[in-house]
Amino acid sequence: MPEDANPFESLQEQIDDAAAHMGVDDDVLERLKNPERILETNLSVELDDGSVGVFRAYRSQFNGDRGPYKGGIRYHPNVSRDEVKALSGWMVYKCATVDIPYGGGKGGIVIDPREYSEAELERITRAFATELRPMIGEDRDIPAPDVNTGQREMNWIKDTYETLENTTAPGVITGKAIDSGGSLGRVEATGRSTMLTAREAFEYLGKDLSSATVAVQGYGNAGSIAAKLLQDDHDATIVAVSDSSGGIYNPDGVDAHDVKAFKNETGSVTGYGGATEELTNEELLTLDVDLLVPAALENAIDRDLAAEVKADVIAEAANGPLTPDADDVLTGADVIVIPDILANAGGVTVSYFEWVQNRQRFYWAESRVNEELERHIVGAFDDLVECYEELGLPNFRTAAYVVALRRVLSASEEAGRWP
Repeated sequence: MPEDANPFESLQEQIDDAAAHMGVDDDVLERLKNPERILETNLSVELDDGSVGVFRAYRSQFNGDRGPYKGGIRYHPNVSRDEVKALSGWMVYKCATVDIPYGGGKGGIVIDPREYSEAELERITRAFATELRPMIGEDRDIPAPDVNTGQREMNWIKDTYETLENTTAPGVITGKAIDSGGSLGRVEATGRSTMLTAREAFEYLGKDLSSATVAVQGYGNAGSIAAKLLQDDHDATIVAVSDSSGGIYNPDGVDAHDVKAFKNETGSVTGYGGATEELTNEELLTLDVDLLVPAALENAIDRDLAAEVKADVIAEAANGPLTPDADDVLTGADVIVIPDILANAGGVTVSYFEWVQNRQRFYWAESRVNEELERHIVGAFDDLVECYEELGLPNFRTAAYVVALRRVLSASEEAGRWP
C-alpha cells in the first residue's frame, strides 16, 4: 500500500523545492508555508433517533495576500487538521498559478456521510455553517464543494448564512445549484481543466492525444468527466478506470459514458460488462498507458509505486496524489507530471466565475464559461512552460510553484507590513 505521507509536510517540501530556485528569505518563506488561522470545532447535532452526534470539523485560512480565502469543504472519515492545512495551502498556490484573485482555504468534517440520513446531513451542515459564519463572507472566505459534498450542501450553507445575516449573499459560497446562483459549467470544470492540461502537455511533447491510451484512478466527478472529454473531444482510448471498490480494464477501450451510467446504477465500476478483466487500484496506476489520471485522494502514488509507473504523462485531477518522494522518482524517469495546482484548477477557476456572476447579478452562457476557462488554463500552462525552460527546472511542479510563489510574494510586498 502507498505510504501514509503527511500532506502538510508534502506541501511544505514542494514550497521549499520551488523557493530554492528563487532566493526567498527564510522568515518570508516560513510565513508562506503555514496557515494564518485554523478553526477547529465540535458540532453537536441531534440525530434521527434522538441521540446526539458529535463531529469534529475544521476550516483553515492559509494566506489571503491575493484576495479572499477560497477552498472546498469535504466530508470524509479521514479529514484531519494537517489535511485541511495542506489543502488550504495548495489552494493558495493553485489560485496563484491560474492567476485568479483569491487566497486559499479549506474545510472539512470528520464523517462518513453514507452513514447518515439526508435530514441528519442537513442539520450537520447547518451546524457547521453556523460555526463558519464569523469567518466566511463574499469578501472574506468563500467555501465550495469537495469530496462527498456538492450543490446540496452548498445550498444549505448559503441559506444558513443568509438567514443568520438577514441578507442575500449568493457569492458567500460557490458550487451551488443553478437556481440558487450557481454557474453553468461548474460541475464539469475540474475534469475539463484536466483534459485541457493533458492536451497542452501532449502538444508540447509532440505527442498525438487522439492515439493515446488513458487510465483513470477515481471515477467520481473529476475522473469521469475528464475521461468523457478525452474520449469525446480527442478520441483518446480509455482503457481502465477505477473507484474505491476496484478497477476495470479493456485494452481496446471502454465507453466512458457507459461506465459512468453503470456506476450510477450499481454504485461501482466493478462488474461492468465491457471490461475484459478487473484490477486493483495499484495495478491500474502501473499500467503501460500514455496518460494516467489519478483522480482520487492524496498519496495514491508513493516512492515504491512510482518506480513501477509506466505512463508517459500524469495529469493530477486529485489534490496531492503523489508524495514528494514519488515526484523525485518520476522526475528521474522522465515522466511528465502536470501538477494538481494546474491540472485540477478548473474547479476553482469556474468558482471564481460563479462568484463574479453573483456579485454582478449577471449570468453567463456555458459557452462563455468554457471559453474563459480554456483561456485561463492554457495561459497558465504557457506561463509554467516559460518558467520551466527559463530556469531549467527539474519538473513542471516546481515550475508551477515558482510561478505561484512569485505572484504571492509580489502581492505581499506591494501591500507592505501592518502594523
